[in-house]
Amino acid sequence: MHAYKTPLSKSMNKIIKKKILSENVIKFEVEAPLIAKSRKPGHFVIVKVGKFGERIPLTIADSDIQNGTITLIIQQIGKSSRKICALNEGDYITDLVGPLGKATHIENFGTVVCACGGVGTAPMYPIAQAMKQAGNKVIVVLAARTGDLIIMEKEMRSFADEVIIMTDDGSYGQKGLVTFGVEQVINREKVDLCVTIGPAIMMKFVSLLAKKYEVPTVASLNTIMVDGTGMCGACRVTVGGKTRFVCIDGPEFDAHQVNFDEMLMRLNAYKDYE
Repeated sequence: MHAYKTPLSKSMNKIIKKKILSENVIKFEVEAPLIAKSRKPGHFVIVKVGKFGERIPLTIADSDIQNGTITLIIQQIGKSSRKICALNEGDYITDLVGPLGKATHIENFGTVVCACGGVGTAPMYPIAQAMKQAGNKVIVVLAARTGDLIIMEKEMRSFADEVIIMTDDGSYGQKGLVTFGVEQVINREKVDLCVTIGPAIMMKFVSLLAKKYEVPTVASLNTIMVDGTGMCGACRVTVGGKTRFVCIDGPEFDAHQVNFDEMLMRLNAYKDYE
């Protein structure tokens, strides 16, 4: 019973490093040795700050088994994410549970295009890295509104065969949406798999584009989540006409089977409260 007491969990969740990556995006390295040891690409954690804080799902961007730390990248959007981002090195995250969800299916597919938007680059990093280690040709398309919001480009370039930068305003890389970069690749060579992570609307259009060219596509969904164990049902989505729970059945699904319009409607329901 003692293992569940707050003081013990707090001692394991110390913030070791904090770094500002871009406007409203913060990178934390947090002490979590057991999670660091067992996490795989695609896994996430749920964090909470303060006794009555909101539970927030965050994908594990990286881990350091030797130092017993995991890397979390957080975008300040609502009240709770701002509360977490206000923490500094030496502070503690009150609760941190994981690893949760199903790990990404990794194998040698051939050529894999990784299409990510904004802070979606963070969860894509370990997936793209694992795909490369499995022998795939990995082409990463990084997209953001402006060049200042592109994150982890250097990290992606350290192993990817190619990195394409797309910005809405053309301030860095090519001007255009992420779909423009993905279509460029599809038109010049055979793509065996597309993986997409980012805003739901972005993933919807990447999926539609890939479907047009008959490219299998996996999307990592970022639904509203509460308990992370399939009990509350807050994260439910419709995939292939059936109800699925992102926290235990995902977070990754066949993008061509996801009802993105329903998902977008549910995500927008709480926008005024944020």
